[in-house]
Amino acid sequence: GTYQLPASGSYSMGVNKKRHGSILNLTAAEETRVLARYANTPAQRLQSFNFQDRYVRHANFDVLIDQNVTSDDAKFRLRPGLAGTGTVSFESVNNPGYFLRHANYDFQLVRNDGTAQFAADATFRKVAGLADSTWSSFQSYNHPDRYIRHYAYKLRLDPITTATGRGDATFRVTN
Repeated sequence: GTYQLPASGSYSMGVNKKRHGSILNLTAAEETRVLARYANTPAQRLQSFNFQDRYVRHANFDVLIDQNVTSDDAKFRLRPGLAGTGTVSFESVNNPGYFLRHANYDFQLVRNDGTAQFAADATFRKVAGLADSTWSSFQSYNHPDRYIRHYAYKLRLDPITTATGRGDATFRVTN
């Protein structure tokens, strides 16, 4: 059968004028205000499991683990994942709007351009640490066979198959 809409006036949508939703671009100032609204997300560091004096940090937009870094270069806000529920994305504290992102399995700190590709490349599942379940490992959202790991002190996205790899892919989220 056919479905007939109710006659106009036979139902109420309230007194306020209704509008369709739309997407609008934010100015940099508006974006800053929105980000500031969520600024109470704690700034945290990622400590290496197998080099416990080293922390994930960015330097010239490259991402590595470095010794005893306390500057904001080593601090990130764990945001709800840009691409999926139950995931995380790492936003830079001193470069708001910039996230840890992999490209060609290498990590960089990159400004969020709003694309689906960026969101997928900057989103991870926080799982029990591969070397120690009381720590954490971060599985790629769009390459689920790969994890964030350090190799020669640089952050990479790799499949993890060895005990060394499991240690390299395990981190403590800490202050």
